[in-house]
Amino acid sequence: MTGKQRWRAVAAAIGVLLIAGAIIVALAVEGPRPGFPPRAEADRPKLLLLTSLPILFPDRVTLDSKPEPALAALRSRYTLVPISVTDPKSLYNQRLLLMAQPQAQPAEDLVALDAWVRGGGKVLLLADPALEWPSDRPLGSALRPPVAFPDTGLLAHWGLRLDAPGGLGQKTVETGQSKIETASPGTLVPTGENCSVDNGFVAHCLIEKGEVTVIADADFLNVSDPASANLTLLLRELNRLER
Repeated sequence: MTGKQRWRAVAAAIGVLLIAGAIIVALAVEGPRPGFPPRAEADRPKLLLLTSLPILFPDRVTLDSKPEPALAALRSRYTLVPISVTDPKSLYNQRLLLMAQPQAQPAEDLVALDAWVRGGGKVLLLADPALEWPSDRPLGSALRPPVAFPDTGLLAHWGLRLDAPGGLGQKTVETGQSKIETASPGTLVPTGENCSVDNGFVAHCLIEKGEVTVIADADFLNVSDPASANLTLLLRELNRLER
């Protein structure tokens, strides 16, 4: 091999390494979190999504608008099916539901949700008693996220109590092996034998044939870093419910 050929071979090898490095960096930026890489589109299970948060529909949409990191994380692993109420029609033949600071549900739809869970449905509920997520919606608007999770007895029915924070502001919460940066999270307290609670922040409840995971916060989704531990927590708890 001549010196010129040797140089070309070295240059080609360096090029391959640079491309591989660029791919790794791109994947890290676009969203895969440790243990929860993106799924092929055909392998993404359906996930019902009921939320008042500006995740699917931002308060302001411009030509430069980019998907919320939380939405990108969810779409990397699930086929999202937005719903507005937990009525029997919306829940029929579905298995997994994410409720993120939902608006108050009619009594008959709460009954339907409870029956669906007891029949084998799985729910991840983000219930924030002191939401600090900023909104451009006017006060009183039906589209504005509720400042406090509108609990109408559902949590008590499942064996939980949600306490408001002692004060507002930023807080670091440890759950499992993760440190979550959020604002004014609540505290979950078990009131029956159905639920186990981790540091007052995450509750896992077995409800007959179904399962409910409750997180005493929703502000933790309001992040700009796609690789945030906050989004890893979201995907981890959803993945747990899939089993």
